[in-house]
Amino acid sequence: MPLIDEKQLLENLQQGDKKAFSFLFSKYYKDLVYFAVTFTKDPDAAEEIVQDVFVKFWENRHFIHIAVSLKSYLLKATQNKCLDWLKHMRVKNQFKEVAPYISLLSENNTDHYLLYSELQANLDKALNTLPPEVEEAFRLNRFAGLKYHEIADKQQVSLRTVEVRISKALQMLREALKDNLWFFITILN
Repeated sequence: MPLIDEKQLLENLQQGDKKAFSFLFSKYYKDLVYFAVTFTKDPDAAEEIVQDVFVKFWENRHFIHIAVSLKSYLLKATQNKCLDWLKHMRVKNQFKEVAPYISLLSENNTDHYLLYSELQANLDKALNTLPPEVEEAFRLNRFAGLKYHEIADKQQVSLRTVEVRISKALQMLREALKDNLWFFITILN
């Protein structure tokens, strides 16, 4: 499709032209699903991701400014959604691995409560041995859920410095907690 046709198509989409959207969907859907499968290795998830990309595109069509081709824009949006899906799956799988331990700790069993308390105390003790800026970076990432670039902004340091601090924290905590590592595996990975 020539560039001028894409501009017209985008204008039609931004004006709410459902036929233009149908054309866009039928033109790129299969290619985007195939592209998404290369990330997810799951055809059902890939279809859901691509459908979500098209829904978001339609919902935000008035605000979208495309400097590249529509196909490039949709590929990038699909890639970003796939990466989000992969992160979600990683967290979900980590939770599955630790879920039996969590259920053990949540029982009203004094032994389990004491074990949990001891492990929590060991973690706190190990965290307190870290240099303050390293501890802060680790806590912001693992407990507050901040991304590296957000921590860099908050601590007013480079992204590389944050990477080094978190790596150092993980290394020191692994060493300090090696006897209790099975419990902390989800925190440290």
